[in-house]
Order: sequence, then C-alpha cells, then structure tokens
Amino acid sequence: MNEGAKPTPILTLEALRAVEARCSAEGMPSLMLRAGRAVAERARRLAQDSGDTILVVAGRGNNGGDAWVAAAALVASFHRVIVLEASDAAPKAAQAREARAAFAARGGRIVREWPGDARLALVVDGLLGIGLAREVDARSRALIGRINSCGAPVLAIDVPSGLDAATGRVRGAAVRATATLTFIAHKPGLHTAEGLDYCGAVELDDLGTGNELLREAHGFLLTPHVVAPWLATRARDSHKGDFGTVAVIGGNRGMVGAALLAGRAALLAGAGRVHVALLGDDAPAVDLVHPELMLRTVGDALGADVFVAGPGAGRSPSPEAPAEFERTILPTLIALPKPLVLDADALNTIAANEVLQREWRNARKGPTILTPHPAEAARLLATTTASVQDDRLAAALEIARRFDAHVVLKGAGSICAFADGTWSVNATGNPGLATAGSGDVLAGIIGALLAQRMEPRRALQYAVCLHGAAADACVARGLGPVGLTASEIAIEARAVLNRWLAGDR
Repeated sequence: MNEGAKPTPILTLEALRAVEARCSAEGMPSLMLRAGRAVAERARRLAQDSGDTILVVAGRGNNGGDAWVAAAALVASFHRVIVLEASDAAPKAAQAREARAAFAARGGRIVREWPGDARLALVVDGLLGIGLAREVDARSRALIGRINSCGAPVLAIDVPSGLDAATGRVRGAAVRATATLTFIAHKPGLHTAEGLDYCGAVELDDLGTGNELLREAHGFLLTPHVVAPWLATRARDSHKGDFGTVAVIGGNRGMVGAALLAGRAALLAGAGRVHVALLGDDAPAVDLVHPELMLRTVGDALGADVFVAGPGAGRSPSPEAPAEFERTILPTLIALPKPLVLDADALNTIAANEVLQREWRNARKGPTILTPHPAEAARLLATTTASVQDDRLAAALEIARRFDAHVVLKGAGSICAFADGTWSVNATGNPGLATAGSGDVLAGIIGALLAQRMEPRRALQYAVCLHGAAADACVARGLGPVGLTASEIAIEARAVLNRWLAGDR
C-alpha cells in the first residue's frame, strides 16, 4: 500500500514561533523581506496590470512590515501604489522602517484615511496579523468595514485581519479576502470554523524554511492526494469475507432511518457484509431499498468484526430507568476488544452516564472512534457548544485524550484528533453536508474501512476526507449544496472511492 503524497503541515502558533526563532538563530535571510516580496508578486498577478491603484493597508506589527516591503517592491516596479498607514507610530521592525523610507523616496503616497479619490485594482491587507488575541478595536473595525465594502479584490497577508489564526474565529470583525498568502506553514484557523468563509483561496509560501516545518508539525491538511493511496485495490480472487462484517446498532422508534443510512453507507463503501440491529418496536424486517442489508437482533450482530453504535439509538427519558441501549448494549460493546465507532446518541449517553465512563476507562481495550458534532462534543467535555467552537482544535484533542480515542469533531473544517496529540484538518466538503443523516453516512463509511482492515487512525481520516469529497462531487454535478441528501452523499462516496482506487484524485 502506498504512503500517499507528502502531507502539508499545519503549525500551531507556538510551533510557528519556534520555526521562526530557529531560522533567525541559523542566520537565514530576513523572513520579512522574503514575505514582502512574495506579497508583491502575488499582488501583481491579482491586480492584472490594470493601471488602477493598489492600496496597501499597513499596521504596525509584522504583517504591516510585510506590507511596507511589498509596497516598496510594487512602486519600484512602476505600479501605482498608496499605503494607508493604520498606526500613528513608526513600524516596529527595522526592515519595515527601511521599506517605508524607500517607498516614500520613490514618491509613494502615504495616507492616514481611506483614499476616496482612488480607483482600486486591489487592496493588500496588512492591518493585523496572527498575533491577534483580543477583539479588534474600533478603529480597526471601521477600517475592516471599508476594506470589505470597497468592491476591489483583497489579498490578505498571512491571515485576514480580525481572524484568529489559531481557531478560525472572527474577533469582532474580519476582512473577507479574495485570496490569502500565508507564510512558513498553514495555520489551523485558515481551514476551520469561520476561517473558511474569510480566507478565500489560500496559497502557501514557506519562505525557504523547507523541512524545518516537519520538526514542529503535529498536524497536517487532509486532502485526497494524501489519503487516497491508503486503500489498496482488490485482488481478483478476493471474496466478501476479506472485507469484513460491520454491525450497525441503533434505529430506535421513529429513527430507523439513521441506522439504515449508516448501514447502506457501509455497504457502498465496501464492507463485505453489513448487519443492522434495529432497536425500535416498529423496525422493519427488511430494507427494501438495500435488501443486501441483514437486519438482525443485537445478540445476533455481536459476531461482527466492527461495530457502529448510536445512529438513531435515542436516549432514555428517565435516568432511573435507562433504556436497554444504555443499560446493557453499550456496556457489552465497550467490553468487546473490537473496533467500535460511536456516533450520535451513543456519545450523548456516555457523556451523561458516569458509570459508563468508568467502565470505559477500566474495560475498553479495542480501537475506538468518536464522531461528535459540536453540541455532542460539548456534552462529552461538560461545557458549552460555543466554548467548543471557540477552539475546535483544543476541544477535539481534549476529547481524544480524555477517552483515549480517535476523534473527528465535525463541522466546517472537520478536525481529526488523536490521543498522542497529533491531528489533521479536513480540506474537503461544503455546506451540503449540513443535512440530516450526513453524520450517519460518515459513521457507516468509517465502519466499512475498519472492516477492510485499514488501520483505525487512517480509516477515520480517509472516511472524513472521502465524505467531504463526495459532497464536493455532488455539488460539481449540480446536486446541491442546497437540498443535498445524505443518501446522495453515500452513493457519491462509492463513486469517488472507486475513482481514487483508479488513481483519479
């Protein structure tokens, strides 16, 4: 099995600072000069030699320094440039002060207010950088508003101003960039939460740091080119037993569809056999859409190789009289040394039941994958959904550590986290995934890959990336994002998986 393409590192801000410090100690050429020149080159491409003005917004920090270097380079190549100096104080860095002087010496125009007389080809955003740790002030908020309403394309330097580079949260207001040129390494906030709506097209320039990144990286960007080679093509003499048996346990009264969706997705993603143990007294005897599914009792399903528990399982309304799923089924599954995927009400049940949590710590031996959305993650951590969303990476890592499990925190830029502190951020997917049953489909795909004996850490990441890629393929064909259904995602996932196996990524 191939290892796949070399993954793109994502660095936390602490790791990024360590790379910067090491580069400085080793005498590398100024990162600010390299960054500013890279911004100038990207700005030239975006401005398209229209002859109109490039407005560079420069704050006082390092992003502002990059902006001054870029402005000096642009005016030296005969572009019409105005710099809006957003601070009353001189730039902090010596290179920035030198670039400001060079810009002024060439006749560059420096203003303190928005130049209403200029026709803009492009705005370069160097107002605020990755060090932002509080809400933006009133002056910056007003300037961000002018940038967003000006009608010109916007190139953000490193990160759109006002966006928290660590978490992807907007700090009161943020620039909506057409493109973001980020430096040294990708940052988590560019690829998760609100960052996806503010960064535009993200391009990386490592500024020559190269393999320095790999020493510090605990996270990477999850893309089809990375994960697709992890699943091998099938031998001609293979049989269904080679691809394992998945048992889906859930589907209580009124929620049978959730378990059937997970079971169907497991079939479509290549499981050899799929058993579905439905908990409701209204359970059908056969799935007429996919009669290949074997509808069983829970007891009959316990011989499976892999378990997916929770889709549509429901919660007992009475803590004093827990339902059978909570009372006997979950403890049995926890005690089995087999791969277990817990989704939906399995997560809610464990979050609310301290006895189950103790059994988990004492008895759980097999590999476990947890698939919470933000509200379920909040219940597992005994916090609020807002707190989870404020730092999605930290929340995912804490769940992985606390439950010694592989975790996907679903949402925009789904985060896969592992108990050893490593993580990845998924780069596929779109708002079409915000539909009922989408999570059930993901759980079924994970179960199918585990049944095909993919290593659990890889199975989770492959499934998350495939799930998003299937939604992207649906949208590309005109199915959604509005109105996309979970069933369509499951069917498309089969097509994408087979294209990946054929080498088309």
